[in-house]
Amino acid sequence: MSGPEHRPPLARDWQAIGEALTLGFSVVSSLVLCIGGGVLLDRWLGTAPIFVLIGVVLGLVTAGYSLYQLAARAGKRGVRRGGR
Repeated sequence: MSGPEHRPPLARDWQAIGEALTLGFSVVSSLVLCIGGGVLLDRWLGTAPIFVLIGVVLGLVTAGYSLYQLAARAGKRGVRRGGR
């Protein structure tokens, strides 16, 4: 019985902080890498902001997938709904 509801409150708080930081870093890094790659490709190929727009879309898709993975992981652990 080592589920999240049996841990001390402080451990659950640190776990929530860690998950929030993980999500934040994955969203920011995916957006920065995809948009930065689009900027570099546009400069290298001399094109209009086509690759930047593709990078924005790709970055948002990967950020959404990261959010989905985090939610799926939380659902497998049985995190309660309603803030407790």
